[in-house]
Order: sequence, then structure tokens, then C-alpha cells
Amino acid sequence: MSLVSSPAGRPHHWLWPLLLLLGSITIAVAWLLAALATGTQAGWMAVLAALEAAWMLRLGTFRAGRARVVIAIAATVLIAAAANWGIAAAYMGGPMGLNPWESALRMGPHLAWTLLALANGLPEMLWLSIALLVAWRAAR
Repeated sequence: MSLVSSPAGRPHHWLWPLLLLLGSITIAVAWLLAALATGTQAGWMAVLAALEAAWMLRLGTFRAGRARVVIAIAATVLIAAAANWGIAAAYMGGPMGLNPWESALRMGPHLAWTLLALANGLPEMLWLSIALLVAWRAAR
């Protein structure tokens, strides 16, 4: 692993994309499991996803600034989309004997959008809004 000095003298790792990807997959799976265990959409997991995204960027020594905030917010939105896609796929494919990942690959975007629109209401939108604010604050 090579280190490159940043202008501030701190070592700068190019490991942040890998850490962010690994953390995002982990939190999306945890969100899916929480939703399946509780029988709800588990919208509160969006806040944990935001904290995880900001933490992974910091852990990967991504420099503070506007870029880190934008990436943390984008990662939070993508994690929420992936988790909700997985939740819809699990509920759709489960009765047909499919695993969530098998069902997710077979489910089209129109069906997923319809299922997510039906399942997500005001509480989930509020949780996502709070999560975006948390991602903005934590990544600064």
C-alpha cells in the first residue's frame, strides 16, 4: 500500500473507494435483514447508512470538503435505493422460492418502482431526509 503525502502533510490513501463500497454493501445487507426481521421498511437504517458512508470516507482519508460531502450524500441515496430494491425483491421472490439476490436480478425497474412507491410512505421519506442531513453534517 503506497502512501502519498497530501498538502497538509497527512498521508493520503487511495483506499477510500474500496472502503466505501465494502461498507455500503454491508449496511445495505444489514438494512435488508432489519427490514425482513421487523416486517417494515426500516427507514431508520438510512441514518446509519449516512453515518457509515461518512465514516468510511474519513477512514479512507478522503480530504474534507465539498467533494466528501457530495460523495457521502450520493452514497446514502444509493445505499437506500439498493436496500429498498433488495427489500422489494425479497418480498416478491420469497413466495416464488427465490433468494433476494436472484429475485433482484429478475425484477425490472418499473416493478421495483411500483413496489417501492407502495411500501414507502411519509415516515420513510422523513428518515431519508434526516439521513441526508446527517450525511452532510458528518462528512464535513
